[in-house]
Amino acid sequence: MSSKRKKFDTLAAESQNVCLHTTSLLEYSASLPSPGLSITSSSPTVSEPLRADVEHGILPDAQPKRRRKGQKCMSRRSGQNGTVVIAGKWYRVRWRMDVESQEKRINMNEKVAPVVFDKSGNPKPPSIDVLRKAREIVEKSGANSEDRFNRVVLGETTFRDQAKTYLRWVQTRDREPIKDTSSIEAALNKWILPEIGDVPLGNVHNITVKPLVDKMKRSLSARTVNKYVEYVEQIVASLKDGRTGEPIHPRKWDTSVMDLPVVNPKRQRRPALRLDAINTLVLNSEGNEQALYVLLAATGMRISEVLALEAKHFVNDGRTIQVCQQVDRDRPRIVPYVKTDAGFREVDLCTVVGEYLRAFTSGKDGLLFQTRNGTPYLHNNLEQRWLTPRLQAMQIDEKGMGFHAFRRFRKTWLRGERCQEDINNFWMGHQPETMSELYSRMEFELDRRLEEAEKIGVGFTVPSVEIASIAPSAPRNSQELELELVG
Repeated sequence: MSSKRKKFDTLAAESQNVCLHTTSLLEYSASLPSPGLSITSSSPTVSEPLRADVEHGILPDAQPKRRRKGQKCMSRRSGQNGTVVIAGKWYRVRWRMDVESQEKRINMNEKVAPVVFDKSGNPKPPSIDVLRKAREIVEKSGANSEDRFNRVVLGETTFRDQAKTYLRWVQTRDREPIKDTSSIEAALNKWILPEIGDVPLGNVHNITVKPLVDKMKRSLSARTVNKYVEYVEQIVASLKDGRTGEPIHPRKWDTSVMDLPVVNPKRQRRPALRLDAINTLVLNSEGNEQALYVLLAATGMRISEVLALEAKHFVNDGRTIQVCQQVDRDRPRIVPYVKTDAGFREVDLCTVVGEYLRAFTSGKDGLLFQTRNGTPYLHNNLEQRWLTPRLQAMQIDEKGMGFHAFRRFRKTWLRGERCQEDINNFWMGHQPETMSELYSRMEFELDRRLEEAEKIGVGFTVPSVEIASIAPSAPRNSQELELELVG
């Protein structure tokens, strides 16, 4: 007998002895009384269920591990490619979709391509192109989209929904409410919402905002791009915890990651009218148009404030104008607020301008500038009707050259004439910033303001009082206006 055979027999005998020994131990263990059994002369009866007892070495039976039911999570899903089946004469793809306010996903199916048959008339298996199209259909449906999962399943707020909440809040809050949100709404509707409106608010960060910045940089100025990004930041921060008041999605915005353009004041469009242009506009116009140019150039008021002036707002024998209302940006109506708190002010005039405006307002009641229906003008309409044709005839029209150019002219004139800075800011309606400006109360110093207005003057030639009292004529077309200015 070979050595390998002897070794095999030896191992077999040892294994048989181990099995016999194990069997004896099991029989002996079964004969012992268990703690959970009551032993009687008859058959044993179970008095309580078996339980684990580590001290006695008795282990419970293994229980199947149950998956704890909790909140759904997109990370647990491997992603769907869809199952391609043959239904009639079409290859169709089947997949599952989450539905809002429903626990289970629903089954979806869609046509992919017509079925291809072989020579025997049997349908061929789907080709690679069919499988690829099926995957594209599933991806396009959003079945594997984490953004859609967060929105539909978890009910996460989208940027669009939070933007609506933000606009309502800024208009109704007690602290610094924003009365006119039309500019914010325009930025949201045209630029921001089409790009990130359906993104969950928690996913709006530096990386997701960067494509929006890149898109805006191709058409908008650097200052406008930065301003619109500020709107995005404010909307994200407006969703706050009801218990602590802290933002739910705190962000550390990084201008370098978003690649925001740097605002260079020298490159900003800030066109201002020069003194010769003001004289040309005033002397070659008449009636309401001329009075409008005089008011804008002599006061530096905003166009929305000038168009809301009434005769009762002229006090101190016509030398002081009270600014307390404005025309709405998009609708022909008067609203009882101005752009900022500093906009509620008084603007003082020199004697010659006061006489001209006193003659212009004589006998008038209500709005100084109004349509035939008695409604206030919208500044865009007047700009296209009066100002732009004249600027084009003078060959000085450029982008951004509107009624606000009068305000820049007035500010430049005041600083050039060394007007007292506190009075300067008060007339222009600029918010005080330094402690000295906060301490100054020029609203109570009427005599000082009138004296300063007389000394500073306006720079341009003010028409005579007789011209101001003439009734306004009908508007002329741009061709007649151009011939007049050239001649």
